[in-house]
Amino acid sequence: MDKMGIRKGLDLTFFKDKKVLITGHTGFKGTWMCEVLSNSGAKITGYSLAPDSDLSLYRICDMDKKVNSVIGDISDLNKLMDVFESVRPEIVIHMAAQPIVRESYKNPVYTYQTNVMGTVNVCEAVRLSSSVKSFLNVTTDKVYKNNEWEWGYRETDVLSGFDPYSNSKSCSELVTQSYINSFFYDREISVSTARAGNVIGGGDFAADRIIPDCVRAALDNKKIVVRNPYSIRPYQHVLESLYAYLLILSEQYNHKKLSGSYNVGPDENDCITTGEIVSLFCQKWKEDLEWTTSINEGPHEANFLKLDCSRMKKTFNWHPRWSIDKTVEKTVEWYKVFRDKGNIEECMNKQIHEFFTI
Repeated sequence: MDKMGIRKGLDLTFFKDKKVLITGHTGFKGTWMCEVLSNSGAKITGYSLAPDSDLSLYRICDMDKKVNSVIGDISDLNKLMDVFESVRPEIVIHMAAQPIVRESYKNPVYTYQTNVMGTVNVCEAVRLSSSVKSFLNVTTDKVYKNNEWEWGYRETDVLSGFDPYSNSKSCSELVTQSYINSFFYDREISVSTARAGNVIGGGDFAADRIIPDCVRAALDNKKIVVRNPYSIRPYQHVLESLYAYLLILSEQYNHKKLSGSYNVGPDENDCITTGEIVSLFCQKWKEDLEWTTSINEGPHEANFLKLDCSRMKKTFNWHPRWSIDKTVEKTVEWYKVFRDKGNIEECMNKQIHEFFTI
């Protein structure tokens, strides 16, 4: 913060030598977070299930060499407590989740167990810790009751996700707020939640996500098949959300009054349809890549979803850094390096450096 009280953005040196615990560190976002924090000199411990496939960003990056990795289930409170007691983290980033909407229809009990009770367990571990000063629960833009209206949802809007995934994340928000009210209000622990839009970027190989679907089709020389080409989503690069998370964590570390719930998404002009982002992907990939639509007979998914990020902008002087065009360009860049068996770590660090030094 300068003399005029204006916040100047994230200083990654803040995290140097700080003990950071990340749940879900073996996932797509978790691996990018580990790479960013590793570059900053943080002392990272990760707690997560093992990657469910050899084709995972975590394994591609050989991230075990950079973090203290603990393989465990977020539902195992006793094991999680042991990690908190041995590591004594100052900063906790809760990212572990069952994150796929369509998967939540197939396995609703597991989704609630992971996303709700997992959050309860992390909050409980934080409650019983004497070392944690800054805690962030990462949720989703889908926590809101979806009215299919044309304006962005605000943090004060009703939480009531429709499908098991979205609803479980709404519950995760409510659990966190209950712990704040009941246990953290009069303690020196800053707690926030971050509701991010649809995150894309290099290294995501999940099923039922649009960019991984595009990549699989491109690598197989097939047409991309799109289920909901007219649905509007707040797409953003993974580094966009990570920057915001780290900004919140670092600012609230010494200023508890900055704790709260924050939307993290692109500006209005970068909220586009799925068909538009697939067309942009084809344009950046080139090689005569094309897409087609399929009859969507799957379960219900929201058609129109935007976020109002005014609170994040006003509180932290934050703003999105990469346009949707740049976001897709950088995403394609990563996957082409991967396809051509290039240096993935070099590509990621180049993108991190470019993003964080704008």
